Amino acid sequence: MRIKKVINNNILCVIDEKGHEMIVTGKGIGFKRKTGERVDETTIEKSYRMEEKSDQRKLRELVEQIPIEHLKLTEDLIESMKAQLNVKLNESLLITLADHISFAIQRKNQGIAFKNPLSGSVMCFYPTEYQLGRQCLKILEERYGITLDPDEASFIALHIVNAELNTDMSEMHDMTNMLDGCVRVTEFYYHKKFDRNSLDFSRFIVHLRYLVQRLYQNKTLEDTQDVNDIMFRELIKRNCKEHYECANRIAAYIETNYDKVISDEEKIYITIHLKRLNILDQPG
Repeated sequence: MRIKKVINNNILCVIDEKGHEMIVTGKGIGFKRKTGERVDETTIEKSYRMEEKSDQRKLRELVEQIPIEHLKLTEDLIESMKAQLNVKLNESLLITLADHISFAIQRKNQGIAFKNPLSGSVMCFYPTEYQLGRQCLKILEERYGITLDPDEASFIALHIVNAELNTDMSEMHDMTNMLDGCVRVTEFYYHKKFDRNSLDFSRFIVHLRYLVQRLYQNKTLEDTQDVNDIMFRELIKRNCKEHYECANRIAAYIETNYDKVISDEEKIYITIHLKRLNILDQPG
């Protein structure tokens, strides 16, 4: 293992025997060391390596800019998340979340607070990830005595969802805005606010989440030409006219604002979930 770059007295960027770049840490590991020298592996306390070269470069740049304690904290937070989630998290979460947490601490020390306009939507659409975000804030307060704005929980939640879906943060914001817009269209159509704690509303949101995910992954359900499927779609249209019209309005909102078209099959499933909400006095 040879030194590629000395980042500081306690952090080195090295190349291992297979040619992979790594970040290694250890007390005094970089003191008076030079590029090209070999590293005594017994002095390494922690090592970090990303599979993607682009992520490895970002990690190297990050450890040059933030305290290593923030990276270690983030690693612990992610391990705690993994124990509570049933999905794989993209490894780049270590980079993006450590960067965000470090910047949030810096802003807190400077008396600068950022508000997340999507905070209410995040809490509603991603409740599990939001609770993980709150846990992160609690751990941060216990370790460093720093109390961050509660809105930071929703920012952290978006980073987690982003790592679950393998998207970027810009796309994640668009997806959350789309979900929020779909709910607003639906509530406007029925002239009613949903009970955010109801089981049927939760089912509806879960369905919308997967729909939005499919839209951004170009994996939406296509209309089949099977006779039984066609008959089923026509049956739903006839028996749930009001709900099907709402599904059409949701589809129109998505196409107008995001230039994404959903199939009749997708609209039928939206209709079924709208029906289950029982928000009309009489069935459609």
